[in-house]
Amino acid sequence: MPFLIRAGKCLPVTTTEVQVKLRKPPLDISGDESKNHFHFRLGPGEISLSLSARVKRPGEELVAKPAHLLAVEQPTADEVDAYERLLGDAMRGDGMLFVREDAVEAAWAIVDPILANATTLHQYEPGSWGPCEADRLALDVGGWHNPKEHKASTAHGPKSRLKQRA
Repeated sequence: MPFLIRAGKCLPVTTTEVQVKLRKPPLDISGDESKNHFHFRLGPGEISLSLSARVKRPGEELVAKPAHLLAVEQPTADEVDAYERLLGDAMRGDGMLFVREDAVEAAWAIVDPILANATTLHQYEPGSWGPCEADRLALDVGGWHNPKEHKASTAHGPKSRLKQRA
């Protein structure tokens, strides 16, 4: 199972996503190459979990239609973000969320040899998905999934919402 990580500065979207593409079912009635998948997203301003699948249309014919189930939670204004909590803990002298010195030294013992082995850096335009060299890494497994920016609307509706689209 391929496991791909894309990270960089100035990418078009700031988020952490996991997309799990599921195998085609034994009886494939979809007639296309779209895949069923789970999608998990942690991004600034929202947490979402979704399931996309091809399901049988009602009736006697074996015809598929896309279905999408999405659950999104958006933090409210009174919730403290991670940096606020970290700074507050530091000002109170609470070191629970901070790394101890011996752990930092152990991490550098692993990272230092890697940094000493000079790797070619590839430049890319700010706001792009990275250098074209990165695209070649994922060609064998169907390419990258590029996350889209979610415009979270908190103007109306509850803190958590559940939608089903067909």
